[in-house]
Amino acid sequence: MKISPRELQLIAAFVYEQCGIVLDQSKAYLLESRLMPLITELGCGNFQDLYNQVSQDRTKVLANKLIDAMSTNETSFFRDTKPFDLLKFKILPDLLDRLDKAPLGKNINIWSSASSTGQEAYSIAICLHELLKANITKYRIKIVGTDISDSAIVQSSRGNYSQFEIGRGMPQNLLNKYFVPNKTNWQVKDELRSMTFFRKQNLMQPFTGLGKFDIIFCRNVAIYFSMEDRKNLFSRIAAQLNPAGVLVIGSTESLYGVSDLYERHEYHQSIFYQIK
Repeated sequence: MKISPRELQLIAAFVYEQCGIVLDQSKAYLLESRLMPLITELGCGNFQDLYNQVSQDRTKVLANKLIDAMSTNETSFFRDTKPFDLLKFKILPDLLDRLDKAPLGKNINIWSSASSTGQEAYSIAICLHELLKANITKYRIKIVGTDISDSAIVQSSRGNYSQFEIGRGMPQNLLNKYFVPNKTNWQVKDELRSMTFFRKQNLMQPFTGLGKFDIIFCRNVAIYFSMEDRKNLFSRIAAQLNPAGVLVIGSTESLYGVSDLYERHEYHQSIFYQIK
């Protein structure tokens, strides 16, 4: 089933209003492939019917299903590798050094702002365990993973992954150390789950109740936003960073021309940002 330009315009406007993702005619194939299962489920005759049902549903259940379908949810453990090396060898050691010199508080707060099904948040937790080892009990660690997808948040909270999902990036030695077999799947151990908390968050909306963070990962999500919305997003993210806090974005992303609130730093060909 093909989507007409008018149908695409209607659904694209609805998706943008809900979560800020920008869709144009070049994404027609994406809308068709991702929304066909929902069209079949609801018995819609075409994309106009789908739009009518979703936009008229006051419970927002169908809107959530549509956003779930359109959310990329493309992730893996230790995705891109370099950001996690940056975390282990630069960002965390610098943070720990500051905390050890501070007279009060040993809190470490980290935000995975587009955590999808949780792999990024659990990868961060593993990095902390591997770095701190027995000393991890000296710190109060909280890793917050957020995503707009309800189904992604459910899976993240369960911490249960298929063999295929585990096979995407999880080294065997860390798999044996931090996961236990669960039938045909793998379950994240409680020592990681106790450090992580997942909640739904639309990055276009206020970050009410999130608190301040020492480290924020916001990778490969702003690329789906308009320039105006990117500027607004990174301005609001700046307000969530503690003094000397660090922002990590995607390896192909840049804040040049997006925000002048940050100072760019380079470490072994990896980039991170701090408030000026």
